[in-house]
Amino acid sequence: MPEIEVRDIHNMVKGSINLPEGMFGTSVRQDILHTSVVNFLANQRQGTHATKTKGLVSGGGKKPWKQKHTGRARAGSNRSPLWRSGGTVFGPLPRDYSYRIPKNVRRKALGEAFSAKLLDGNMTVVDVISLEKPRTKDMIGILKSLGLDGKSVLIILPERNENVVLSSRNIPKVKVTRVTDLNPYEVLVHEKVLITKSAIQAIPEVSII
Repeated sequence: MPEIEVRDIHNMVKGSINLPEGMFGTSVRQDILHTSVVNFLANQRQGTHATKTKGLVSGGGKKPWKQKHTGRARAGSNRSPLWRSGGTVFGPLPRDYSYRIPKNVRRKALGEAFSAKLLDGNMTVVDVISLEKPRTKDMIGILKSLGLDGKSVLIILPERNENVVLSSRNIPKVKVTRVTDLNPYEVLVHEKVLITKSAIQAIPEVSII
């Protein structure tokens, strides 16, 4: 079972913790990560794009000229896709891009994402992150002491901490999330992962949405 050092917010080693074996492996499956990321991004799409077909464009109710004996091509509407200001042929219409992948694949992908961060040395575990009041300067100080200042950091907490959230929201490239809201994309898209000891212990019980 893999182990990792646990530090405090001053970067002093406080001990170590055994990582959940099912979520922190020794290899990384790129195919599973790719499947999960594509699924996540597809589910974020609103699908509200739309173009007007010939039948939706305003006007065009009158036949431009009679069918025969004009020397011109037949025309039934000046809103034909062949005409200027006409409708669009096979243009995008509102649709739902979302789809689901099996629950075991979603859970496996989250484990693969954590494994990738662990193998690359981009995961830091702290015993607890707490602030007496919302203050961006204090949060920047914590990140500096852990060597994470100026980095893209995902901070993972066991539950929502309003002081930490408010202290982090104005720091570029830093995001705070609860362990119950985790997804592989967020873990991978951030360069560093900062997670608390209690959040790691809660990972095996997380219900993957």
